[in-house]
Parts: sequence; C-alpha cells; structure tokens
Amino acid sequence: MIDPAALPERYRLILCDVWGVIHDGVAIFPGVAERLTAWRSEGRTVVLLTNAPRSQDAVAAQLDRLGLPRTAWDQIATSGEAGIAALQALGRPVGFIGSPADRANLEARGIRFTDDAFTDLAVTGIDGTRMDAADYRSELEAAAARGVTLHCLNPDMVVHRGGIPEACAGAIAALYEQLGGQIEYYGKPHAHIYEHALAIAGNPPKSSVLAVGDALATDVLGAARFGIGCLYVASGIHAGEPFPADFAERHGLGDWAPVAQVAALR
Repeated sequence: MIDPAALPERYRLILCDVWGVIHDGVAIFPGVAERLTAWRSEGRTVVLLTNAPRSQDAVAAQLDRLGLPRTAWDQIATSGEAGIAALQALGRPVGFIGSPADRANLEARGIRFTDDAFTDLAVTGIDGTRMDAADYRSELEAAAARGVTLHCLNPDMVVHRGGIPEACAGAIAALYEQLGGQIEYYGKPHAHIYEHALAIAGNPPKSSVLAVGDALATDVLGAARFGIGCLYVASGIHAGEPFPADFAERHGLGDWAPVAQVAALR
C-alpha cells in the first residue's frame, strides 16, 4: 500500500478522475486541491481523466466555477472529446439525448443534430426532465428497430450530484443494449481514453502511471485492463465500501489489485 502524500518516485503521471474524487457536482472535496497541487510541485504530471460527455474546455470552466485552481492540474482528457471526434468524422446530422447545455457544447464543436431519420444517436446523459433511464425506453425501442448506432459519450451509470443519485449516459446505453441496439462507447473503462491521456502527457511508460478513481466499473476496471496502477478512493460513488476482495477474480484479472485504497483523496 502507498500513502498519497508519499507516492513512490516511479509514478510520474497521475490520471485523476473528476466526479466523485475531486467534486460531487456541487463542491470541491476538502484537501483535494492541495493534494493535486502537491503532486505537481513534486514534478509529477496531473491529467484529469473524466467521462464527462463534453469538451475539455467545458470541464475546465466547470472546475473554475467550483473553485479548483488551475495549479492543481496540467491537462484534461474527456470521453466527450473522443466522442466529438467520432461524431465529426460521421459528417452527417445525428439524433441526441442529453441536457440542453451538452447539446450546445457539441453544437459549438460543429456537431449537427436532427430529429428525423438519423442513423446515429449521440447520448450525453439525461435531459433534465426525464430523470431515469427507463423514461427513454420507447424512444430507444424505436431507434433499435431502425438499426441506429448509439454513441455513448459517458459510460458512467450514475453520479451523485450533491449526494443525490443521477443517471448517466451509461445507464441509457445499458438499456439500449438490452433492446438489441448497437453501441459505441467513449471513455473509461475503454482503452482509447487512456491512450489519449498518455499521448497528451508525452507517452510515458505504463509503469510510471497511476490512475486515481472511485468507480469500480470504470476507473478501477479501466486501469486494470490498461495495465496501470490504481489508487481506489472509497468515499466516492461506492459510499465508503472497501475494495471488493473478489474484484480481480470476477473480471479475469489474475492477481491484480489496486496499489492502495484511501477513504478520500487528500
């Protein structure tokens, strides 16, 4: 086990999750800014690695509003950026499920939307009115019947906004999969976002990379599958639950285990 305040020298790149580790959608957690800033003062690079379904500039602006100083991080890698690139490459209008703010953010990046006869559907999360994934069932059934490809820009199933659970795009995608629909995922636990994060950090060896995260199904599983170390933060989405002893066995990971688990990042 390791102490966040005394990381081994070999960890030069920190890939830190955002929602659940740095903030809860309402406020920055105590001690987090100081911990990230201290790591950077030791010459380490901090890349914020998030399944936020929007651009890195939009995430940076949100963190500014919440009060995280820019001195706490070097770069931001988002699932939204990966999804935006894929949607841009399509070269045609797509359907959309998500918040008005997310829609505006994607439109600002040149993504065009339509309600008519689309072959691809961009999903960033709930729309703010229909709060549960099941509320989208009829819309998803119609899309699946037409063979529409759903582009999930946030594989997370749920976040806690100020302590209140809120469905994410991953929950809508999971329902679509149950309906037989085709899905493209962008973000953790899939490899592309890790490759992107390492690329913007200069492609260091994986042995020098430490992921910090709270979600077992995305942050932890993604780190394990990508072959990097992981610091598990128990106070996030799993509300203080210890790291499950059978995690590696359930996912076919051999003897893999996080390098440490902490109650909170500070």
